[in-house]
Amino acid sequence: MRLVPIESIREGSYLARSIFDENGRILLKEGIKLTSAILNRLKCIHIYSLYIKDEYSEIEIEDIIRPELRQKSIKTIKETFSSIERLQDRLHSNSIPKSKQFSLLKQREEYFSSIYKLAEDLIENVLLTKSIMVNLVDIKSMDSYTYQHCVNVAVLSLVLGIGLQLNKYELRDLCVGALIHDIGKVFVSKDIILKEGPLTNEEYIEVKKHPLKGYEYLRNIYSITSAARMVVLQHHERQDGKGYPEGIRGDKINRLAKIVAIADVYDALTSDRPYRRALLPNEALEFIMANCDSMFDYNYVYAFSKIIIPYPRGTIVKLSNGDIGVVEETPLNYPLRPDIKIIKSSDKSKIGSLLNLVKELSVVISDIEYNF
Repeated sequence: MRLVPIESIREGSYLARSIFDENGRILLKEGIKLTSAILNRLKCIHIYSLYIKDEYSEIEIEDIIRPELRQKSIKTIKETFSSIERLQDRLHSNSIPKSKQFSLLKQREEYFSSIYKLAEDLIENVLLTKSIMVNLVDIKSMDSYTYQHCVNVAVLSLVLGIGLQLNKYELRDLCVGALIHDIGKVFVSKDIILKEGPLTNEEYIEVKKHPLKGYEYLRNIYSITSAARMVVLQHHERQDGKGYPEGIRGDKINRLAKIVAIADVYDALTSDRPYRRALLPNEALEFIMANCDSMFDYNYVYAFSKIIIPYPRGTIVKLSNGDIGVVEETPLNYPLRPDIKIIKSSDKSKIGSLLNLVKELSVVISDIEYNF
């Protein structure tokens, strides 16, 4: 399979990964033949990239977590965020007697218990994964973007945390913090959060309040550890002190928040949005690497660059020598030097051969080919 922008998909191609709605129901099942009508409908719901199968990319790409766990995770996050929003409305209602408020507060604690159970499931699944390298970009629908994003950030953070050799307690706090890192957006106007175009300056100022709003809300949730709360508060802080909400810098930023900051930006950059198309994995990685020591901690970016696969298996690439090939495998610690199966070359004897870029240092990937 390979990831292709929707405008480059040929009619008659086959879908390689199922697409789900915000409730975990299948919108389009893997294996369906794509028609122009289907592709146009997907554009209408702001899905701009798909995984397809063709004669050059029959390789299956495995997700880090089981598909059923991914859908369960998205559903849990959605139900938790929605329940918190409804609960807050009730707690602030003058019609709720004080005797009832206690049971509502207890109910709130139960919502976060489900987050901890989910974190345990995710940690167990990721630890059992044979290869802790990120080889897949998740396709998100606009309706469920926030919930899918929280799950992806948690998974990316866990993979990076494992690479940094965090202990099991740190991994738990990291995962919980990542799952709820955007909980403050529950307290920001939906008109702003769901806006399809770029935000105005005033709207952006409101959005920038979400880390503090989330942190203040969680201060009264005793089951959430202080480390997880700091992830919520500090995931938009920067190494150079130009982040928010407090503008702290360097070692003053919680180490778990530094991890989530990288995962948050990577997943956001590789996601299609109504007002901006997704960057390719290699472009997103290059952005993060270019912002070492300004936005991100160098040591954590270095570790991240070792676990992200910028050219996933099945990607069709153009090489600096003019040949075109399909990415077969990415060697550990050499994310930019994958093994390439040649499918087009002026030298016919090369077609079908495997090029090892770790050994062939004179050849580099110059571009990704979609119209092939």
